[in-house]
Amino acid sequence: MQFIVQPGGHLQGRVRVPGDKSISHRSIMLGSLADGTTHVSGFLQGEDCLCTLKAFRSMGVDIEGPSANGEVTIHGVGLHGLRAPSTDLDMGNSGTSMRLMSGLMSGQAFDVRMTGDASLSKRPMKRVTVPLASMGAVIEATSAGTPPLLVRGGKALQGIDYAMPMASAQVKSSLLLAGLYAAGETSVTEPAPTRDHTERMLRGFGYEVVTEGNRIRLQGGGRLTATTIDVPSDISSAAFFMVGASIAEGSDLIIEHVGINPTRTGVIDILRLMGANLEVLNEREVGGEPVADIRVRSAALQGIQIPEHLVPLAIDEFPALFIAAAFAQGQTVLTGAEELRVKESDRIQVMADGLIACGVDAQPTPDGIVINPGNFSGGTIESHGDHRIAMSFAMAALRATQPIIINDCANVNTSFPGFVELAATAGVNIRTVG
Repeated sequence: MQFIVQPGGHLQGRVRVPGDKSISHRSIMLGSLADGTTHVSGFLQGEDCLCTLKAFRSMGVDIEGPSANGEVTIHGVGLHGLRAPSTDLDMGNSGTSMRLMSGLMSGQAFDVRMTGDASLSKRPMKRVTVPLASMGAVIEATSAGTPPLLVRGGKALQGIDYAMPMASAQVKSSLLLAGLYAAGETSVTEPAPTRDHTERMLRGFGYEVVTEGNRIRLQGGGRLTATTIDVPSDISSAAFFMVGASIAEGSDLIIEHVGINPTRTGVIDILRLMGANLEVLNEREVGGEPVADIRVRSAALQGIQIPEHLVPLAIDEFPALFIAAAFAQGQTVLTGAEELRVKESDRIQVMADGLIACGVDAQPTPDGIVINPGNFSGGTIESHGDHRIAMSFAMAALRATQPIIINDCANVNTSFPGFVELAATAGVNIRTVG
């Protein structure tokens, strides 16, 4: 699939982007392992989250939905009620599914093999398999430490005290989920704060999780009790519209019901440091997660040195932020973001290649990028199947001087089904081919 985006336009009105992907994944996982029936609304019906849902169905969990408006009913089987699937669990493009499920599957009584698409099959898994092995898990991967993964069942797990070498919510979550099945206490210490949806949701299911500064711990052997979950809109998906409205003159856009978990709001903080005109309105709490409407009006952005403490809080939003930097006055410098090189693509290199193709001076570094704005013309972008690359360059067309053609866009459906239609409604001149 190609996106063909004509230059010009601005964003107006009110939009609501799909549900939070991180919370949607976790709602299926914990709802399946809870005692009782869990009701979910606002579930993201993207391919990534549907992979998680199908995996638990294949392990004997009765899941109704999702309906057209994201209603899902999960009839939980308890922590020890899953059954061995008859086939491999296909995680598609979802690194979240693969890494979090590595922890959960380590505590089961049966073997399970997890596969993924070509992109996921290249992504590193040692960051979870090595600490899980120290808990007693047995996980077989390729010689490069990549999927497919074969998780051996029937292993006695032991809690560990693990200091993470990198800030990664996926690693933290995988270990905490394995800790549900481990003897004793499992604790994880983060070098920097990362999204805390797993901790919040475990507490919502009645499981005690203790957070002391940057250390999170829980005791194994408890139980999860079914609950009700209202999934807020995903701030990572909202980020494309925040950047689009910031760079396109005459824009005035309200993005509704956005999750503003403080471990996820780095994109707001960074855009404000660049001079963006963002208002957080109607703040409230829904199902233990803070939610608000975000009003964005166009502004003259300034290039900045991005503070490293904000990097883990905006790790998925950097492709969009690179577009903001390309239209700012002055240089933007990002450091401390090595994690971007092992996402669905090498997002540092792929974004740099795309920016250069459009006439922008972008210099990748081992842990970041230096962007000097120039004449953003347009051109052909290779997204390498990365949904966030594709959506970021679609928004760039609002300020481009020539059309932007973006190749390999089918994976946008992994996180943002309906992106093209919503973007067009808001004011982007976009269409698909193929």
